Amino acid sequence: MMHFARNDTSILGNWWWTVDRWLLGAVVLLGALGLLLTTTASPPVAERINVESFHFVKKQALMLGPAVLTIIGVSLMNLKQIRRLALVAFAGAIVLMIATILFGAEIKGATRWISIAGLTVQPSEFAKPAFAVLAGWILAARRMGEDVPGYAISAALCVLVVGLLALQPDIGQAFVVCSIWFTQLFIAGLSMSFVIFAVLGGLAALVAAYYIFPHVATRIDRFLDPQAHDSYQIDKALEAFQSGGIMGRGPGEGIVKQSLPDGHADFIFAVAGEEFGLFACLIIVSLFVFVVVRGFSRLLQDNDMFVVLAASGLIVQFALQALVNMASTLSLIPTKGMTLPFISYGGSSLLALALGMGMLLALTRRRPGIASWRD
Repeated sequence: MMHFARNDTSILGNWWWTVDRWLLGAVVLLGALGLLLTTTASPPVAERINVESFHFVKKQALMLGPAVLTIIGVSLMNLKQIRRLALVAFAGAIVLMIATILFGAEIKGATRWISIAGLTVQPSEFAKPAFAVLAGWILAARRMGEDVPGYAISAALCVLVVGLLALQPDIGQAFVVCSIWFTQLFIAGLSMSFVIFAVLGGLAALVAAYYIFPHVATRIDRFLDPQAHDSYQIDKALEAFQSGGIMGRGPGEGIVKQSLPDGHADFIFAVAGEEFGLFACLIIVSLFVFVVVRGFSRLLQDNDMFVVLAASGLIVQFALQALVNMASTLSLIPTKGMTLPFISYGGSSLLALALGMGMLLALTRRRPGIASWRD
C-alpha cells in the first residue's frame, strides 16, 4: 500500500495528499468486482464461441493494469494538461469514429468498432469524456467573460459527436452526450425558455429516432408489449434475479448465464444477481452512488468554473451509463447495449472510463493557491 509523509514534496507525495483517495478506492474496487464477475460470467460465453474458457477473463485482467495506470497517470496532471489531453483525445476519437463508419465491421446491425494493429477499438467511448472536458472548458471561458462564442462552439461539437453516433447508429450514446452538454449548460446558467426548448427538442428527437431507426422502434415496442415481441435476454435476466434471491446461488453456481448471450457484458448485472444475490447488487449500486455523490460533493468546495463544468459532465456520463445498464437489465427501460462502468467486459469501455475517472480525479484534486480557471 502506498504511504507518503505529509511533508513529502515529490510528485507522487503531492498527488497522494491532494487526490480524493476515497473516490480512487471506490473506482479501483469497482474494477476488481468487474474482474471477479467476468471470471464467473464469461466462461459459458467463451465455450459457445469455441475459445478457451478463461479467454475473456485473461483479456479483462490484461486491460485492468493499464486502466489503473491510466487513472493514476491522468490524475497526476494539472488543469492545463487535462485540457490539452482532452483536445488530443477528442480529435483522435473523431478521426477514428469517421474511419469506423467508413471502414469498420458491422456487428449486430451497427458499425461501432474498428480494428487497429489487431486490437478492436470503439472510438465513441473515448469521445464522451473528452467532449465533457472540452465543452466544460469552452463554456467556462464564455462564463468567465472571455470573448469566446462558448454556446455556439460547444453546440457544434455536440452536434458533430451526436451526428457521427447516429450514423453508426448508437442512439443510447448520443443520448448520454446530449445529457452531458445539457447538464453543463444548465450549470453555466440557462434561461428557463431554453430549458423548455431543450426538453421539447429531446422529446421530438426521441420520436424521430423511433421512426428513423428500426432497432430503436423494436426495442421500444418490445418494452411496451413484451408478450408480442422477442424479449429473450430480458426474460433470462429477470429469471436470473429471481433465481438468486437475497443471498444468491453462490459463485459459479448460476445457470441462467449458460443461455444469456451477453452475460459477461451488457447483462453482467443479472449474473451478479443470480450468483451473489440482492445484497451484492445493492453493494454494487452503492459504489456507483458513492462515486457520483462523492464527486459532486468535492465540486461544492470548488469555485473554478472550468472544474465544476468539466467534472459535472464526467460524473453525469458515469452515472447515466450505470443507470441505463442496470435499468435496462431490470426491464425498467427499453434495452440498450451499454456497458456497466468498470464491471462489464470490454477493453475500450474500461480504458475510456479510466481516462474519464483519471480526469475527474485530476479536476477534483485540492489545489491550494490556484484561483484562476486558466491555470
